[in-house]
Amino acid sequence: MRIIAFRITRFQFARDRVIGDSQVRADDVNIAALELIADSGAVGLGFIQTLFAPLPDQAEIERIFLAEVWPGLEGQPPTALVHRVSRPRGGNQRAFGLPFGEALQVALWDLAAKEVNLPLHRLLGSRRDRVEAYASGLDYHLSDDDFAALFAHADAIGYRAFKIKVGHHDFERDLNRLRLLRQSVRPGALMMVDANEGWGAKEALVKLEVIRKEGFDLLWVEDPILRNDFVGLRMLKDACSWTLINSGEYLDASGKRVLMEEEATDILNVHGQVTDVMRIGWLAADKGIPVSLGNTFLEIGVHMACALPEVQWLEYSFQNFDHLVDEPVVIRDGFAHAPDRPGHGLVLSDTARREWARPKLLPRADLGPSPFNPRLPRALQSAATA
Repeated sequence: MRIIAFRITRFQFARDRVIGDSQVRADDVNIAALELIADSGAVGLGFIQTLFAPLPDQAEIERIFLAEVWPGLEGQPPTALVHRVSRPRGGNQRAFGLPFGEALQVALWDLAAKEVNLPLHRLLGSRRDRVEAYASGLDYHLSDDDFAALFAHADAIGYRAFKIKVGHHDFERDLNRLRLLRQSVRPGALMMVDANEGWGAKEALVKLEVIRKEGFDLLWVEDPILRNDFVGLRMLKDACSWTLINSGEYLDASGKRVLMEEEATDILNVHGQVTDVMRIGWLAADKGIPVSLGNTFLEIGVHMACALPEVQWLEYSFQNFDHLVDEPVVIRDGFAHAPDRPGHGLVLSDTARREWARPKLLPRADLGPSPFNPRLPRALQSAATA
């Protein structure tokens, strides 16, 4: 199997609700599907995503890809590329002009698994085909009513663990959100908070102690302080024996390695770059450090989660992406189930390609209503589509 062609399809549409945290917010989706086509006819699918700025027109995306990426792919066997390592010497290793990296890893692994006719998680070494998912609201900008409704819905369909956004300048608002969460979900539910680096180290310690005194038993606190404040993270890890520190989301693979070497986290947070996640996940397993799979586009992370021995949790955030593929990852009774189809199991929908492709950049005001999200009650989707 060798790569002989590529296809890029640009999408731009409204989100079904405003998402974000204490630092950022977004109300639209800017992505492009990358399809790598092999001489066998197999197609590897990945997604190029920008969160806070639109992608350029499709023709410009293709131009940059053709100049910067395609020369290293054309005619190559995908399985020979997934583990390739480059040494950073001078300017020979630098970022692409657009964020192609994750899409490339996902598409190449999709092809590699199809070549041997295995689901991706099996190729990666899994002994299971499902992993528990926790409900994550990306809820910082929601009203209290929408916040409560979202988590009540998540509880009703089988989730038992819930993560909310904190880090507001008014700490009482954070405490109130925790109270609302407790009222909205089942007794004994597991609760986590994510500050997205909104606190300083001593501030985090003080606030976590208040949270504890208010009667909230947190499973973990995620990214409480700056990603590279290893001294502060280690202090929190040692001082807060009643909860776990989850960090690493904003670090690259090298930074995650240093984070573990500094013994500055209880749980390592990884995302969607398949090769990088597996390499750092193997190192975490060697050190006995638990790993959590944060948000991955269309839950592709279920494959890595099933394959890595230290993973218990996969994040799920009710985002309206499912219409882009024929069969999205199944989440049932609080568990994400890895597809048993060859590759990662996601195929770009012809309907989406026909109805939602946006080759030209549109102003936000011209996006119109968002695609319906079948995993979220319609009442929670009205604000973004009004």
